[in-house]
Amino acid sequence: MRYGLYALLVVAGSSLFAADEAQAKDPVTVSSKIDTEGSVLGQLIIQRLEQGGIATEDRLQLGATNIVRQALLSGEIDLYPEYTGNGAFFFDMTDSDVWHDAEQAYARVREMDEANGLAWLTPAPANNTWAMSVRGDLAREHGLASLDDLVDYLDAGGEFKFAASAEFVESEQALPAFQQAYGFELTADQLLVLSGGNTAATMRAAALQTSGVNAAMTYGTDGGLNALDLVVLEDTRGVQPIYQPAPVVRDEVLDAYPEMPGLLEPLFQSLDLETLQQLNAQVAVEGRDPRQVAQEYLDKLQD
Repeated sequence: MRYGLYALLVVAGSSLFAADEAQAKDPVTVSSKIDTEGSVLGQLIIQRLEQGGIATEDRLQLGATNIVRQALLSGEIDLYPEYTGNGAFFFDMTDSDVWHDAEQAYARVREMDEANGLAWLTPAPANNTWAMSVRGDLAREHGLASLDDLVDYLDAGGEFKFAASAEFVESEQALPAFQQAYGFELTADQLLVLSGGNTAATMRAAALQTSGVNAAMTYGTDGGLNALDLVVLEDTRGVQPIYQPAPVVRDEVLDAYPEMPGLLEPLFQSLDLETLQQLNAQVAVEGRDPRQVAQEYLDKLQD
């Protein structure tokens, strides 16, 4: 009888200790970049962690890449979604071909960031890289699905006017890289250069055919693509680096919450290009709250 009571007290004491230990853990400070996709991915992460019993603190849409990255390195935040291709800039490796292969890019940035005490978790298959997109009616009429198709269209004298930022037009990694790889060159009359780097403006120009524009600089997962009937031309030659979104977390936080990768992996594996475009569109085009968009998607994922 005494042994049974003693055992009961030991079990009760162990349970209380475990509960106290769980309560003693600090909440995970989740952040993101300031754009639409940052708000969507950030909300998905927060709500999935909360579902898994991990308390969080919301620091979403903190700022641009350099601000959020530095906040993670300094320990001001614990986790945020980053893009594999940005490893080329983090580690001054823009000349390396590794960033043009999804598996190699992920492996390299994960390896390089180990020295910074950071862990890259499973990435999404979606690729949010720079892209050249055309109006849907133009794509359907002339069978344009890839940049190779675009070259054939241009060689045949097809009408083409492209809206882009000055950065896209001038950066060696953007339009000049596409032109060199595919063997075409746009004249000044075929370009509408807009100030800033906002793809919302370039897509709007194509949708409204501003100054005859029928194509635009976009990102692969832009929310407005489907809503504005724009078609991303496939980069069959892999000119652009791969930008797969993935959660990046501080090692000590991962040690405290070893269940975190298992919670986030199936979520990120579900985020293919079309899915992320649709989620972004609900926020950017329909004006919906990213919290609600994330909640509905997670509910659907669990059905």
